[in-house]
Amino acid sequence: MEKCYICEKGNLQQKKVEYKLYGISLGVYAAEVCNLCKETFYNENESRKMTESAKKKGLWGLKARTKIGEAGSTLDIRLPKKIIDFMRVQKGREVEIEPLGKDKLIVSF
Repeated sequence: MEKCYICEKGNLQQKKVEYKLYGISLGVYAAEVCNLCKETFYNENESRKMTESAKKKGLWGLKARTKIGEAGSTLDIRLPKKIIDFMRVQKGREVEIEPLGKDKLIVSF
């Protein structure tokens, strides 16, 4: 058996693993999984299949950069159209925000 590339202690085992992107299942794919640290490795062919599935489901390329703007005495964050469409965000919709440390902000609908 091959040793894990990450922890170098566990053995890699062939498994079928469900892969999710943004909480949405892209399917089940062949992978090598470490029996100790649980790190998962996909080969190039499986990665290509995952990419195609993400594109078909409209999940490919959703991550985006934006800038913080100003509206009166408050700051605002503009959402890119791809994310608005994917999440079906509408003007006036109430959201909950909370900091996750000093460098992350969670926005929940």
